[in-house]
Amino acid sequence: MKRNKAVFACLALTGAAAAGMISGCGMDENNGKVVVEMVQYKQEAVKVFEELEKKFNETHDDIELKIDSPNDAVTILKTRFIREDYPDIIGIGGDINYSNFLDSDLLMDISDYEGLQDVKQSYLDIDKELEFIPKEGTYALPYVANAAGVLYNKDVFEEHGWEIPETWDEFLSLCDEIEAEGMQPFFFGFKDAWTCLAPWNAIAVDLAPSDLCAQVNRGNATFADNYREVAEQTRQLLDYAQDDPFAYSYNDACTAFANGEAVMYPIGSYAVPQIKSVNPDINIDSFVMPASNNPEENVLNSGNDLQFSVMAECENKEAAYEVLDFLMEDENIQMYLDDQNAVPCKKGEFELPSMLDGMRTYIEEGKVVDYQDHHYPSEMSVDAMIQTYLLDDSENATDTFLKKFDTNWKRYNRDLIRKVQDYQKENPDAE
Repeated sequence: MKRNKAVFACLALTGAAAAGMISGCGMDENNGKVVVEMVQYKQEAVKVFEELEKKFNETHDDIELKIDSPNDAVTILKTRFIREDYPDIIGIGGDINYSNFLDSDLLMDISDYEGLQDVKQSYLDIDKELEFIPKEGTYALPYVANAAGVLYNKDVFEEHGWEIPETWDEFLSLCDEIEAEGMQPFFFGFKDAWTCLAPWNAIAVDLAPSDLCAQVNRGNATFADNYREVAEQTRQLLDYAQDDPFAYSYNDACTAFANGEAVMYPIGSYAVPQIKSVNPDINIDSFVMPASNNPEENVLNSGNDLQFSVMAECENKEAAYEVLDFLMEDENIQMYLDDQNAVPCKKGEFELPSMLDGMRTYIEEGKVVDYQDHHYPSEMSVDAMIQTYLLDDSENATDTFLKKFDTNWKRYNRDLIRKVQDYQKENPDAE
């Protein structure tokens, strides 16, 4: 199969040191079983994947599943792809890496996989928006999602009779009430630049188009026109943060929230295990970031945290599909949810962690929108850009930031923009 040479050239720049760390797959010469190799990137989920691998192999006589969970799996995968050493299945997130792999024609069209019918449409739609160029077919099986908004101390809320805010104005009024009680609304760990993306993403899903990055690539929009309110509201949260939030790390923020030094924490559900490691008894719930003053416009910031793609070069499609069938069994999904506090992409009745109670309606109704940063190239370092913007106290800080966003986008996406616009010229009726 012909590959996208430009993308391979890009992939070749990363991960050379990882070459050869994982061997290829094939028929086990000793037992005659078909070997299905999976490489997955969730380091924090290694134990549950070990359990799933063991369970599969104990219940299947003709297939042996081998799951590798290396450190920096995406870098290792890029290295293997350069060497044309492909596993059968990859487990990665729905982000820019998935977009690049898809654009390189590395992934198999799994439209004929029956399990896709059980996946919530909202998560399938999220994957379609990650395509640089519209493609026929389906190339990933969304497995579990995460959720980001505002974590809050439920006991403190109940003690003071505070209601969950449904609009931006109500949210700020709540912050004022918390301060009036002599308490700290938020504690941020903005020393770690990546944490700046948490409130940014949760606000952006309410205020900016979900396909904004695609619109910009097509030349139909600018970030300056669409991100101003997002930037201003992200900045506004600093008025309710601790002194110098840029002096504290993610771990510091989790610890402070766990110890009751703040009532709320705008972050993803992934932070809960870290928080509870400090204070197992804290009663955490969550709510959707109410960035709009129209409650109907507010949605849950949720993306495909883990999805499975079959490689185009996989020689054992039926065996790979059997592995996917196994992973999609309700009890195996529930095992993963219990271990990782995740959100199922599959339709059905699953037990969600209690700290997602405030988001349950949005999850059940599929009222979710992907993280904007899943569309950002890593080389652009948007997290550091946001951190710098939040530190800038000049009068024209927002204008400077938005101009830089558009300028840097063109710089780091030059080839992609050209490719997208060439496609538009050839397909003027395409969306």
